[in-house]
Amino acid sequence: MSRPAPYRPGRDARAVFHPPPAPTGAVRLTTREDTPHVVVVGGGIAGLAAATALSERGADVTLIEREESLGGRVRAWPITLPDGSSAQMSRGFHAFFRQYYTLRALLRRVDPELSALTPLEDYPLVRDGGGSDSFAGIPRTPPWNLVEFVRRSPSFTVEGLRGVDIPAALGLLDVDFPQTFSDYDGVSAAQLLDDLRFPEDARHLALEVFARSFFADPREFSAAELLGMFHTYFVGSAEGLLFDVPDDDYDATLWGPLGEHLERNGVTIRRGTEVTAVRGTDGGVRVETATGEPLETDAVVLALDPPALRRIVARLDGVADDTAGLAWRDQVAAIRSAPPFVVWRIWTEEPVHADRPPFLGTSGYGPVDNVSAVHLFEGHAREYARRTGGAVVEVHAYAVPTAADPATHAELKETLRRELARIWPETDGMTVVHEEWLVHDDCVLVGLEPWADRAGVTTPDPRLVLAGDAVRADLPVALMERAAVTGVQAADHLLASFGRTGHGVWSVPTSSRLGPWPGRMRRLLERVTR
Repeated sequence: MSRPAPYRPGRDARAVFHPPPAPTGAVRLTTREDTPHVVVVGGGIAGLAAATALSERGADVTLIEREESLGGRVRAWPITLPDGSSAQMSRGFHAFFRQYYTLRALLRRVDPELSALTPLEDYPLVRDGGGSDSFAGIPRTPPWNLVEFVRRSPSFTVEGLRGVDIPAALGLLDVDFPQTFSDYDGVSAAQLLDDLRFPEDARHLALEVFARSFFADPREFSAAELLGMFHTYFVGSAEGLLFDVPDDDYDATLWGPLGEHLERNGVTIRRGTEVTAVRGTDGGVRVETATGEPLETDAVVLALDPPALRRIVARLDGVADDTAGLAWRDQVAAIRSAPPFVVWRIWTEEPVHADRPPFLGTSGYGPVDNVSAVHLFEGHAREYARRTGGAVVEVHAYAVPTAADPATHAELKETLRRELARIWPETDGMTVVHEEWLVHDDCVLVGLEPWADRAGVTTPDPRLVLAGDAVRADLPVALMERAAVTGVQAADHLLASFGRTGHGVWSVPTSSRLGPWPGRMRRLLERVTR
């Protein structure tokens, strides 16, 4: 009788499992005799992951979310169009990459086949003045994906490749996380690309695909983070750079069903509730809210965006208030928010051309970073297009410092519309039936500070853990996957402290798929060229 194949979270046979910490029973339960109670603050991906992991191991969980819907920065909410019909709005397009093992495992709790996710056939990028790149048809397994992409891409000409610093380029392959994070302390993504001496088009490609997706100016964005993502999405993983998107709004397809699943499993969810303070008690913790009675609990997961996390930690009372705790509070206070980003979604009377891609990355079109034809993948927008003959188009602009001033929004919107017309000329003169304009500055900026100085999942107080994409992770993960990973890791640390076994997480390989050879070649070339 043959053995069943070992579990793998994706197609990459080299994916790595990271086990949970061993149970210690370090936290004394105060609210129940034998059932730990945990309050999870924040109903985004990190909070949902933590609540799921805790409840599945028998913890009594209360999840508190400030908004009326779950999902955090990936939530959706209803709006009404001028004709009285209903529609959905969100904070914009999100790519669900196949490398997002922990996030996808979370979604499988309610959708085992991930049938609500639709694969996009390509990830096209276009540059002003001509030139475009495509990831369709590129092999998924390194190094052949890199070889074939460079061979096909107009961004990498023979003349341009002659100027590349080969030892520096080998550094893209010579990685070993988490050590690589510290190796690039103080180095920006812009400096890394300067050192590589990539052709200009290839430099823009790297910035648009990786750095700008983090809502950051490359001069302020960590080179180590850029390396980590280059490894995760391209040279370190066999999952490929194409991705899936939900086939309707986030609430209907993802977080609404997951919230119902959690409630069926005994999790109490308090929507529309803001946490105002977290205070230590005799062995436990009290969580105070703007509405209702305080909650007495054994432990707390803070799964918040940077501004909310800084605010709550600054108000902690009787929690993490010893010498180590005060130093940790300084780490949290140092978490930076990225510059504002803009999401502009328009409902039009006229259609865009039928051959437009669902998602298009851009470079050189002013502040525009990408454009989406939402009606090509979200059900509610598809219905609008079918009913009216129009389109639903979304424009993103990341790292726009001037957007912090509302007085600039009219001019910025006009700039986005002008650039959109250059990208998709048929949009010039279209009748806009309705528009939604969002400006937010609550994403994290992973800057040049020492990696080891960033706040991680654990804190000096065993009753308190952190989760979210603003939290340091030892693994090459980011964005939604970092939120999911740190959510599970936060739950696992608490479960261990309660004497229970956690879950563990999967990731792409944490070191070069080519073993030690890139490092050896790099060091040899550096010696020869000195």
